[in-house]
Amino acid sequence: MIHPRHLFEEHGQEQVFRYFDDLSPDRQDELTRQASAIDLDEIDHLVETLVKHSPGSDPSSAQIEPAEYIPYASKEQDFLSWQRARTAGEQAIRKGRVAAFTVAGGQGTRLGFSGPKGTFPISPVREKSLFQIFAEKLIACSQRYQCNIPWFIMTSEENHEETYDFFSDHAWFGLQAENVNLFSQGTLPAVDREGKILLADKHRIALSPDGHGGSLRALVRSGATQKMQAKGIDILSCFQVDNPLVKCIDPDFIGFHLDEVSQLSSKTIVKNSPDEKVGVFCQKDNNTCVVEYSDLPQQLQHQLDSSGALRFRSGSIAVHLFDRKLIEQLGGNACDGSLPFHVANKKVTALDQKGQLSEIDAVKFEMFIFDALPFAKNPLVLETLRESEFSPVKNAQGKDSPESSRRDQQRQFARWFRAAGMDLPCDAKGTPEIKIEISPQFADSKEAFVEAWKSLSPPPVLEDGLVLEL
Repeated sequence: MIHPRHLFEEHGQEQVFRYFDDLSPDRQDELTRQASAIDLDEIDHLVETLVKHSPGSDPSSAQIEPAEYIPYASKEQDFLSWQRARTAGEQAIRKGRVAAFTVAGGQGTRLGFSGPKGTFPISPVREKSLFQIFAEKLIACSQRYQCNIPWFIMTSEENHEETYDFFSDHAWFGLQAENVNLFSQGTLPAVDREGKILLADKHRIALSPDGHGGSLRALVRSGATQKMQAKGIDILSCFQVDNPLVKCIDPDFIGFHLDEVSQLSSKTIVKNSPDEKVGVFCQKDNNTCVVEYSDLPQQLQHQLDSSGALRFRSGSIAVHLFDRKLIEQLGGNACDGSLPFHVANKKVTALDQKGQLSEIDAVKFEMFIFDALPFAKNPLVLETLRESEFSPVKNAQGKDSPESSRRDQQRQFARWFRAAGMDLPCDAKGTPEIKIEISPQFADSKEAFVEAWKSLSPPPVLEDGLVLEL
């Protein structure tokens, strides 16, 4: 077997082993192990096409149109269609065709939190972690439909062990341990502007995650899709780890996905401003796609339609339903069916020519999960309500912060109380004057809450710190 050192020399990447002879045996093994995992043919291709010969600019803005979507308003106007969708979705869940998938490779650094982001405490009273909230939602759904819903969680090399320990230490939050499948995201080496692979140390390659689109490769390479096939799962409900309001398993969404015979369905919300930092669902060259907010021309961001609303208003909240076969296609090795790579030009701490750690202008390669849309048959976009399903935790303060997310959770609980006929004092924006919390296992929707509340005899007193849970 050829030693990786020789393969790297053949590919013009001999600098990776520059210090190899001076390393201890353990560190030689570590570098060799890292190097062996790198697909040098793929790196050659990425360097040639994205570094040495950068692709041309996107098609002109005139070729971009807003994507069509099913509006939430139709829920009232076309009740029968939504009811049919829910019935079909519920049937698929009961039959065990659906699994959940969470992209959870990030750390809580931007929140001033040392640990995997999924372990961040976010519920208003109990301070339950994001992971616990999702686990309780999956338990509630499993109990309602009398099924086991497997949960696949993509971690990163940085947080995999800590994430596993967190679940283990909390007894998997009441889930069956065998139903929680943890696996790490793939990585790719960072390169300099000449395409040379960088070293983070004399015995370590400078690696970085391959983007959220890399989750499809990780699902295939980890064996997750094989597990799904063995269990009869053909629909994967995908969501990010930072959104505690997300519906992990949504029967309405699943029903529309099935009715359309879609390979990839996505949820959208109406953008709250032209410059909101979310991708926008668009139509380009007869394909549904997502255009990053930074790539949508200013004139299109602010363009209005005849009713005075934003024309490009359909914002992506990174919630999708994937057909398992599409994941197998895009996450496999077929050259005619894989996600494109993008480049990110960033400063990377790596060894310079003198063997000293320096800030180097580097290129990272990453994939975007929404790039799967043009590959999918019958892609579907379904509108939902921001206040019901989207309040991410991204920043330490201000917008999309723990404070704003907890406030949005409280407002949702207050709406549920009103639906049950309870007068809960709130401010002008609907935030209750007392802190309350509703566990997903007590109720995970307005309808479930109304039913659960009416069953309480006597009902609890509405007071500060009230928590409703099983």
